[in-house]
Amino acid sequence: MAGESLRLWAAGHLNKSREVTTSGPYRWIGHPLYTGSFIMGTGLAIAAHTTVVAVIIAAYLATTIPAAIRSEEAFLRETFGDQYDRYRRSGGDARARAPSARRFSLQQAIANHEQRAITGLAGAVLLLVLKATYNGLFWRTGAGHQ
Repeated sequence: MAGESLRLWAAGHLNKSREVTTSGPYRWIGHPLYTGSFIMGTGLAIAAHTTVVAVIIAAYLATTIPAAIRSEEAFLRETFGDQYDRYRRSGGDARARAPSARRFSLQQAIANHEQRAITGLAGAVLLLVLKATYNGLFWRTGAGHQ
């Protein structure tokens, strides 16, 4: 939930391909959508409590997130040039990032298709519930179970 909350907050501020976003979590984090995805993946790996699942998730995150960041940064540098470079150089210094006055917008998050990530998270939670149910962690039936 923490990872998706960060993603939703970021998506509600992001104006893709139109500007270098500096409001919301972009004031402090260079890639809040990917950070949120990393948090979600880590949480899923821990909740699954299975080494194979953890390894698959770690491999997926280790390959897709850096590749996506490289691709996105190349696009942003090509599109926004020095404006994006100044934003990245400011690092974690929120004051240097000069945030815009934009407020969170649920409509903007929907326009950025964040409902897809929410659906994916709901599916992952459903799988965890089914795993817990199948393993008997939620309830036990029959005589002899305590």
